Amino acid sequence: MTGAGEALDVVDAKIVWSAIAEPGDRVAAGLREALGSVEALAWVRRAARDPHGATWDLALDPATAAKVMGFVERWAPRLGAAEPDALRERAGRVGARILTSADSEWPRAFARLGPDEPLVLWVRGPASVDEAFGRSIAIVGSRASTTYGDHVASEMASAAADRGVWVVSGGAYGIDAAAHRGALAAGGGTVGVLAGGVDQLYPRGNTELLERILEDGAIVSEQPPGFAPHRARFLSRNRLIATACATVVVEAAARSGALSTARHAVRLARPVGAVPGPVTSAASRGCHVLVREGEAVLVTTGDEALELALPAGDVVTDDDPGADQGGEEFATQAERQAYGALSSRGSTTDRVAVAAGLTAREAMGALGGLHARGLVERVDGRWRRPPKPRKEPDKADITPQTMGD
Repeated sequence: MTGAGEALDVVDAKIVWSAIAEPGDRVAAGLREALGSVEALAWVRRAARDPHGATWDLALDPATAAKVMGFVERWAPRLGAAEPDALRERAGRVGARILTSADSEWPRAFARLGPDEPLVLWVRGPASVDEAFGRSIAIVGSRASTTYGDHVASEMASAAADRGVWVVSGGAYGIDAAAHRGALAAGGGTVGVLAGGVDQLYPRGNTELLERILEDGAIVSEQPPGFAPHRARFLSRNRLIATACATVVVEAAARSGALSTARHAVRLARPVGAVPGPVTSAASRGCHVLVREGEAVLVTTGDEALELALPAGDVVTDDDPGADQGGEEFATQAERQAYGALSSRGSTTDRVAVAAGLTAREAMGALGGLHARGLVERVDGRWRRPPKPRKEPDKADITPQTMGD
């Protein structure tokens, strides 16, 4: 689906705007609202050639004209590299699709962003991003996470996956990676929201993890292909993560991107949870601040986190005798991580270790335990999950119906 719900010239204009104006550019948003995306872009092209005539066209007062022309000076140099066909071609090389708000897959949750809603979303992976964000929890935190934080994030993500809740995070090192891995290990869905183009999986050290997400989930960005991540774009993409049904911060320093995500969620009237840590830990200071200032509620378990994300009555706790006990049984957290890191094509031990965030020794031990119980098999030196047997139809379903007694 590539902007199928809108005229091509409108989609093209939105693609160009996504390439020339940074997210959160209120002047660009105001110009588009006043003129429409197509006419606003045409006006920028005129303004780049004839600033005086362009300001006269809009009958701008001198102060407003000076402000708008200052932004035109930012946008105009990017016009040459903002060709829609070239960006489409670059997206096509990595199998990315282009969405606008007119597409059925466009996340309805983004409407909460109002004027800060992105114009275009670049998506890789088979998952419907609207369905994913519609039943989701964002799990975010420090890149310099502790073992404790990684464990909590992974366990909360696993609990979410067990309830069919999508885990949304930023694909970064630390808590983000632990959350993605926890969801994958439990066989659940996860979405990575990148700060740069989807043609460049970043950070490079998480390439295998992001490729694993692409098998069943999605990688998304509002930045066109070829655009590099930088600090401002990391901060702006946090507002997209915050549109998840709830946000949980596992570890965060006193000043961090995770706190930015949490405060975006507060402004969007989305529930926020924070996981406590030792009072002496700088890694948890931001979480404690969120709770102390009333911006987040304290959460300590996956079920408590899910209470924020799901409708009342939809959370089944582990103490509930009616809870679903299906799924694989794992002897250790390492087994859960190794199982979730297996690709559909099979993986070597080293690849499993990298994708699961384990050492080679830990991965080999976990795979050995899974193999002993028949949960994985080794074929031609690669580990994989055994193919599921085809379910035979019930005889009652295929017996011809007879008429009468």
